[in-house]
Amino acid sequence: MAESADIRFMKRAIELAGKGFGLVNPNPVVGAVVVKNNQIIGEGFHEYFGGAHAEINALQNTDTEGATLYVTLEPCNHFGKTPPCTDKIISSKISRLVIGVKDPNPIVNGKGIRRLRQSGIVVETGVLKEEIKKQNEVYLKFIPTGLPFCALKTAMTLDGKISTFTGESKWITNEKSRQFVHELRHRYAAVMVGLNTVIKDNPELTDRSDHSEKKHPIRIVVDSNGKTPAGSKVLDTEIAPTLFAVTENADPGFVRHIRKLGGDVIICPARNNKVNLSYLMKKLGEKGIDSVLLEGGSTLNFSAIEEGIVDKVFSFISPMMLGGATAHTPVGGKGIGKLDQAITLNIDSVQQFDSDLLIESYIIKD
Repeated sequence: MAESADIRFMKRAIELAGKGFGLVNPNPVVGAVVVKNNQIIGEGFHEYFGGAHAEINALQNTDTEGATLYVTLEPCNHFGKTPPCTDKIISSKISRLVIGVKDPNPIVNGKGIRRLRQSGIVVETGVLKEEIKKQNEVYLKFIPTGLPFCALKTAMTLDGKISTFTGESKWITNEKSRQFVHELRHRYAAVMVGLNTVIKDNPELTDRSDHSEKKHPIRIVVDSNGKTPAGSKVLDTEIAPTLFAVTENADPGFVRHIRKLGGDVIICPARNNKVNLSYLMKKLGEKGIDSVLLEGGSTLNFSAIEEGIVDKVFSFISPMMLGGATAHTPVGGKGIGKLDQAITLNIDSVQQFDSDLLIESYIIKD
């Protein structure tokens, strides 16, 4: 059965929106397509934070009278960093507007739709709504709650190990899988690790994706007592910005040293002598950090899941086995004692990167 024109053109708008990943945070990614006589006469997307919105970029053609505009997210009706998109849409004399998802931002949230309908434009909503909601899952959590969307990334063998019993872990997954992780770093506003990962791997935690314009995430190091060794790559704030999360137990000299190097520090209350991650997420949200990719070790991963900050899990599985009773698994820590208390997930998709599998799933929350 042939798909409708509305679905076909909205798919193109979704494709365009994806070009904004990593470049517009904490704004949503948005795409727009202008169609007249069943032909696309204009396209646009939100290209960078503070720049023109997708609708404005799409409505550059002057011959738009009577056309249909497809946009993935409800147009704004207020002055922000740019003028209201509704003004441009009305002056373009389009006759019909097709919207994927209503904007949950209280300053928008139906106001754009209402004004456009009052101007005489036919407005329809909900086309490919679920696809667009997933594309903007970060924005759709961050705006109503003020909390970052947190995705946990793990990489393990078929028997559930993240390293050999001697600690060797490079590389469990293949090159294509690792390249996709860099795509995730490009998309997420921040990447978070614990002190053990810094000591063991000394990572840069930068965006080495295929994008011509790199967007290095803010590097967040959870270092409860301020023990990050000198010479660690995360201390070089000229490469990428770094934020340390410590507790009140951290040496004030360490905090001063980090700030002198140009890094940021959040002093958090302790939970079981470790950084209270729920508090940290609240503070990150207040700084406008809308998303966090957690690339921690097994201890930090369990703490994050236990505190309920994780929304999504990217699980890479490599077709090898390592065994070893002492070899680490993706989620360690104390663990859960009873099956009826297990953290449960909804599997959203499974894809393959050569011989590796990637399972994307969402934590089921009460």
